[in-house]
Amino acid sequence: MPASSNFQQAIREAQSSALVGPNVVNKALPYVGGGMILTAGGVIGGLSIQVSNPGIFMPLFWVALLGNLILFFVAQNVAMKANNSTALPLLSAYSLITGFTLSGIVAIAIGAAGIGSVGTAALATGITFGVASVVGRRMSDSVGQALSGVVGLGLIGLIIAMLVQIVGGIFAPGLFGSSSFELMIAGFGTVLFVGMSFVDFYTMPRTYRDDQYLAGALGMYLTYINLFVFILRLMIALQGGGRRD
Repeated sequence: MPASSNFQQAIREAQSSALVGPNVVNKALPYVGGGMILTAGGVIGGLSIQVSNPGIFMPLFWVALLGNLILFFVAQNVAMKANNSTALPLLSAYSLITGFTLSGIVAIAIGAAGIGSVGTAALATGITFGVASVVGRRMSDSVGQALSGVVGLGLIGLIIAMLVQIVGGIFAPGLFGSSSFELMIAGFGTVLFVGMSFVDFYTMPRTYRDDQYLAGALGMYLTYINLFVFILRLMIALQGGGRRD
């Protein structure tokens, strides 16, 4: 029995030592929620501009998209250095501008499937978050590492498929620009980011220190924003791409 007890204690210590930041998830979650609220505000602002002054929306969209890409890398770099007092306003701005850039697809979803589609996507994302927060924390190393590998390969596949869709849409729009191809990508992306939401809760404490909670929050935020977007894309594709000819 003492030998067995010592062995179990050694296993527990090995598992705990693998946790770089045992408290990083709890520290990050409020900022993930805050980022989502700011994103919702950005979406509302973008939709308001589309209604009140649609002519300036697209120029603002491209400026915001480019600026947000730059802001992401700057904010991520600062957050990884645990310079949280500087990272927080950068990430707040990033979340708000992200919402503005998402207002276009939200408007398309409303036109294709009604305002309820946005609520459904938000609810599905929230339910996934709740389930993942419980299950993801309790995943064993074997399951967590296996799922991480599958999700990593799936992400590569998704990126390749989206590039094929973009390039193929130029040369063969009838095939690669079809609703069926979009439905396949949207469905795959939805499943992938559901899996990634579980992986986040497993990998975060093994990747980020406790003082890097904003870097962890950024990664988790991106997972749920992408899940929300792919659910919207799936709904739009199910409605024939939003075309009501």
